[in-house]
Amino acid sequence: MTMLLPFRSFRTNTSAAASCLFFLGCLVGCLIAAVCCVGVVHAEQIQFGSDIQPILAKHCLVCHGPDESEAGVSFADFESATAETDSGDYAIVPGDVEASALIARVTSDDLYEQMPPEGDRLSQSEIELLRNWIDEGAKWNKHWAFQPMQNPKPPSVDNPRWSENPIDAFVYQSLGEVDLTPNPPADRRVMIRRAYYDLTGLPPSPEQVDDFIADPNPNAHQTMVDRLLDSPHYGERWGRHWLDLVHYGETNSFERDNPKPNAYKYRDYVIRSFNNNKPYDQFVREQLAGDELDSVTTETLTATGYYRLGIWDDEPADPLQARFDELDDLITTTGQAFLGLTINCARCHDHKIDPIPQTDYYSMLAFFEDVTRYGHRGDQVSNHQIDVSSDELNTQYHQADLEKQRLDSEMREIEQAGIAKMAAVDQRATEGNQAERRRVLKEQLHQNLTAEQQIRYDALRDDSKQLRAKTQSLPPREIVMGLARYIEKSVKTFVLFRGNPHSPADQVTPSFPEIFEDGPLELDSGEIVFRRTDAFGNKSWGRRRTLADWIAKNDNRLTARVMVNRIWQFHFGRGIVRSSNNFGRLGTPPTHPKLLDWLALEFIRYGWDIKSMHRLMMNSQTYQMTSATTDEGNQRDPDNDLFWRFDSRRLSAEEVRDSILAVNGSLNRTVYGPSFYEKLSDEVLAGQSRPGYGWGDSSPDDQNRRSIYIHVKRSLLTPILTAFDFPDPDLTCEARFTTLQPGQALSLLNSDFIHEQARRLAKSVDVQAVSNDEVVRRTIRRVLGRDATDAEVGDGCDLIETLSANEAIDRTRAAELYTLSVMNWNEFLFVD
Repeated sequence: MTMLLPFRSFRTNTSAAASCLFFLGCLVGCLIAAVCCVGVVHAEQIQFGSDIQPILAKHCLVCHGPDESEAGVSFADFESATAETDSGDYAIVPGDVEASALIARVTSDDLYEQMPPEGDRLSQSEIELLRNWIDEGAKWNKHWAFQPMQNPKPPSVDNPRWSENPIDAFVYQSLGEVDLTPNPPADRRVMIRRAYYDLTGLPPSPEQVDDFIADPNPNAHQTMVDRLLDSPHYGERWGRHWLDLVHYGETNSFERDNPKPNAYKYRDYVIRSFNNNKPYDQFVREQLAGDELDSVTTETLTATGYYRLGIWDDEPADPLQARFDELDDLITTTGQAFLGLTINCARCHDHKIDPIPQTDYYSMLAFFEDVTRYGHRGDQVSNHQIDVSSDELNTQYHQADLEKQRLDSEMREIEQAGIAKMAAVDQRATEGNQAERRRVLKEQLHQNLTAEQQIRYDALRDDSKQLRAKTQSLPPREIVMGLARYIEKSVKTFVLFRGNPHSPADQVTPSFPEIFEDGPLELDSGEIVFRRTDAFGNKSWGRRRTLADWIAKNDNRLTARVMVNRIWQFHFGRGIVRSSNNFGRLGTPPTHPKLLDWLALEFIRYGWDIKSMHRLMMNSQTYQMTSATTDEGNQRDPDNDLFWRFDSRRLSAEEVRDSILAVNGSLNRTVYGPSFYEKLSDEVLAGQSRPGYGWGDSSPDDQNRRSIYIHVKRSLLTPILTAFDFPDPDLTCEARFTTLQPGQALSLLNSDFIHEQARRLAKSVDVQAVSNDEVVRRTIRRVLGRDATDAEVGDGCDLIETLSANEAIDRTRAAELYTLSVMNWNEFLFVD
């Protein structure tokens, strides 16, 4: 009967925005990973990227890097590091430790010679790594992620059960190298809960659990996986992962935090894309260039809502700075979400760690130069609202507009004829605000018109009334949020000195980062090709289509690797590369590099099919292991880097709320549609910068919908979701924080929401009509999907009776509090 208890906050990732600064200022984590070998030690040749680069970055690059090369010493690349210095020495002489001045300086005790001159000296283990690396030839290996994907063959292993799925063969081989044994399979009760939450984010019903356990079919697990992949709730679960990456929000942030009209349609596009198993390469192309594809549809235009998800300042102190901040957000999100690269770290200077010069950043920015700002104070709609109504409907509206113009013009002509006969003071009144004009016309117009004019005016007014009724009967126009308007003409792109938009330096043209070695783009008069014309006659430049095609091509070195790593992460709790938004040198290296490349190539071979990846991973023995720990495993691989067991996890914020609604029978499972407003307390609403503004009322039925449909107001996130680590929608989120802290326990014990849901749960188990022991049995079966033990029945009855006797509350209320307590058990709040 364990409950979620307050515990110290424990976070498992860092924010994307802070990562660049963190990497530059403190590389201790990477150094520890390189030299301490907490997990499994492999006797391999020293690797520059994982072993040496962190040492140089921590101690040397500030003074001897791409920006500074004091005394002619630079460790920015191999050529610079092995070149002659100003003193005539050589910092690094491959194969000759004694001739390498670097070693002499880092080991010197002379205050005038030792390096670094300030701060912490190198540890003995760091010095030994440098010595051995130089002795081995100082190989400046190209980082693994910047190399083309290999084509590894799944290994042959001596365990038949672990030979059927190539994933298992790779994992089993790595475990065998360190004499570790994988955990046995989990039982069916565990597996159905694991699979349901992973694919739908909802718990299985007790009946579904019973049916699965009793199913004699040896392929019952595969059948269940296929059924869940066909569920409309699959897209809701996996669409939420994507929305985290692109920092989906429905308001603009800043003081006013106004809503983004029709933003929810982008959310629905994402959910629908996952449900329809849209090939991932197509998914990429539609978001980056849905308006420039060969076939432009309402769906692809909706996908360009990707460009409108960021924050927007409607009155920036420096408009030019605001423009480049918004472009930086696009580069940050595109680079990290699609490529797993922190290209944004090169905005103000050459990237300190990865081989991404500042020119690469601005060459990437050039692809987005035709993207307009979200809006302007004088027009906050035209840039981002696209009319995608049918031609027939547009024609009807256009004809109605023309007819209205004709009627208004003729009516105004008659009005002006009457006004001309009025007193001067009344004439002037009709030239002021419209309310005053209407007052004068209502009181005096009929007195100043001829009989013929009055008859014609009345007829026109009747026609106008009928036209309004006819127009109102038309179906509403279909509007989506996306790239509705482009920068009207090509502009030049410049590198900005230290990122300052007011200090342009060298001009650049669109090109891909140098590390991909794809060569320069062939441009015709500075442009690629015109693709589409917006409603204002401005043409898109075609650059984003070129970028999208490059990112989504089969031989891109990162796109497939990054996506299969994300799929793995959301099934196994962490990626093969833990830093799933950073595949660069200071990201964590892959624990199973051959498996990662094999998965990426399989992903491409099967047409970028995401659901095929789910089946491959979930039908593996690796996925179906128990999460139990062993002394041997904890000793040899405490972080479970080699996947000798399955990692248990706490439910995500949305899963907590949705599961509570599901087990008490009140969950509204309607898919798609406008967002709803959760019921919030007056105290929470008062915390906005504009109290009471921007939060609507929704019906109780809508408020029972899944959490993915809650309106995401950046300045007013739902408290129960934030308590369980809902991400900051201003930033791309590669992986949710996983914390155990007091706010969670308080929310699930004291909030109005949980007490309302407990009342519903108590009503659903009919507490007034059954005995205490039956209340306990029914509650545990509903919440946990299993039968209660005798001990649980005894404890539950004792609690209900004690509350009734000692707390002066009636038996029904005591039973409600018991149901509330069960929704706080760890068995409910954790998978496995």
